[in-house]
Amino acid sequence: MIKLLIVDDEQIEREGLQAILQKAFPTLAIEQAKNGRIAVEMAQKFLPDLILVDIKMPGMNGFDVVEQVKATNANSKFVMVTAYAKFDYAKLAMKHGVIDYILKPSKASEIVETVGKVLQSIEEEHKSLETNLDQQEKLEKAMSVVETDVVTQLLFDHVHELQLDELVRLLDVRSTNEVFVMSLVVPIGSENCYPAVKNKVRESGSGWVGALYGRQLPIIMFRKPDTTFRSQAIFLAREILSVVNDDVSKGCFIGIGNVYSTLNDIRKSYQESLIATKDTMLPVKYRFYSDLPAIDPQSDEQLMKEREKDFFDQIHSGQWELVYANLMDLIKRYESADVNINQAQQHALEFLWIASRVLGEMGIESDTPIYPYQIMNYRQLRAETSHLLEKLKQSSAAYYDQLEDDIIHQIKQYIIDNSNQDISLDMIAKKVGLSPIYISKMFKEQLGINYINFLTECRIDKAKKLMMDPDRSLKEITFEVGYHDPNYFSKVFKRMCGESPTKYRKNLLTNKGIISFKT
Repeated sequence: MIKLLIVDDEQIEREGLQAILQKAFPTLAIEQAKNGRIAVEMAQKFLPDLILVDIKMPGMNGFDVVEQVKATNANSKFVMVTAYAKFDYAKLAMKHGVIDYILKPSKASEIVETVGKVLQSIEEEHKSLETNLDQQEKLEKAMSVVETDVVTQLLFDHVHELQLDELVRLLDVRSTNEVFVMSLVVPIGSENCYPAVKNKVRESGSGWVGALYGRQLPIIMFRKPDTTFRSQAIFLAREILSVVNDDVSKGCFIGIGNVYSTLNDIRKSYQESLIATKDTMLPVKYRFYSDLPAIDPQSDEQLMKEREKDFFDQIHSGQWELVYANLMDLIKRYESADVNINQAQQHALEFLWIASRVLGEMGIESDTPIYPYQIMNYRQLRAETSHLLEKLKQSSAAYYDQLEDDIIHQIKQYIIDNSNQDISLDMIAKKVGLSPIYISKMFKEQLGINYINFLTECRIDKAKKLMMDPDRSLKEITFEVGYHDPNYFSKVFKRMCGESPTKYRKNLLTNKGIISFKT
C-alpha cells in the first residue's frame, strides 16, 4: 500500500485534496498534517511514499519540510502545492528534489493526473525493489548450494580450474592463497547442529562448509593474512564447539589438517584432518595433524602413516583387493619386526576405523570395526582383520547392489529437466537414494565429466535456444536458465562457446534475417 501525506495549514485545502485523491486512488493510505512541524514528526512514524506540501505556511515553510524529511526518509517523494506559478519557485523546488507541483486552484483532473504519474513511478520502484530482493534471496540460496558442492568437488573429485576461479570470486572469500581443512565429527543424531556451525564459519568470512555426511562435516578454511594458521584454526574450533548444544559438544571432535598453498592440494589437508580425529576421547576436543606423535622415519610406523592416505583413494574407488593386500602386508611387516601383538592390533584397528569413516562419508552404513577379543598371536590378527575387512566390503557391496542399471540416465534426465533450478549434489542424492560423493565419482568415471560441467552444458544449450527469440532479453534468459548473475552467466557462456552471449546472439539472429532484438 502506498502512503501519502498532505501538508497544508488550511483545513479546507487538505480535506479537498484528500477527497479527490481518495476517490481516484481508493487503495491510498492518506494522512494529514496542519503545519510543517507536525509533518516532520508524522513522517518519521508514517513513512510516507509521497508528500504533497504547501510552500507558504506559517513557521516552517514547504522547503524546510522537504529538507528535514529527506534527512530521515530519503525515499519520500515530494509534490509542491502553491499559488505562485513563478520560475524562481520552480527552480528552488527542483533544487530541493521536488519532482512536480500543483497550482492552487487546480481542476480535480489535473490533480489526479499529476499525482497519478508520481504514484505510477513509486509502484514501479516498489516492484523493482521486490524483484531485486527476490533475486538477492535466490542468489544467497544459490551461493549456499555452490558452496557445499564446491567443497564436495574439491575433496572428492575435480573442478575445472577456470570454473573454480570464477566460483571463488562469486563466493567472495577474503583470504590468502593458503588453505587447510577442518573435519568436525559429531555424535549420531546430532545433525541439527549443522546450521549453527555453518553460520559461525560464515561469520569468520574465510571458509566454506561442505555437506554433513554421516557424522562428519568438512570445512575448507582460507588462511587469514593477519593471523597465524594455528591461532585462526584454534579460534574457529572453539567457536564451533561453543555454538553446538552442550550435550552434543561433549561428543564433538575437530581434526585440523596442514596448510597448503593451492586448492589442488586441498585433499591432502582433508585426509590429514580425518587422521587427526582418530582419538576423539582427548580432553581438548580438537587436534592438529602436525601434533600427532612424531615417528622415526626408519620405522614401519612411518610407512603406515604414509599408507594411511592411500586408503582414502582405494576405498573410494572400491579397490578392496588392494586394501586387503596392503593391510595384510603391513601386518606381515609387524610380525617380521617382532612388534608387540597389542600394538600391531591397535594399528590394524586404526586402518579399519579409517575404512569405516570413509564409507560413512559415502553414505554407506557399516558397523564400527571392533575386535571381539584380545588378539593373542599374529595368526588370529590376520584372521580377525580379514573378517572385519570383509564385513566392510559387504556393506559397500550391499549399498551398490541397490543401484539400478539406468541410474546414470535417471540422474542425467533429472538434471536436464531441472537445470534452471539451484540443483545440488545433495538434492540429486536424495532424489536417487545415493550419496553425493558416489554420484560425483560415478559421473566422472562413466561420463568423463563432473556433474557441474554437465549442468552447465544443459544450461548453455537451453540459453542458446532461448536466444532465438528476439523478444527475450539476455537478462531474462540468464535467470530463466538458472543463473542469478548476468556477469557470471556471460563468463561461463564465453568459456563454453568461445564468444560472449551478445556476439553469439547477434550472429545467430543476423543469419536468420532478424535485425532487432533485446540485449
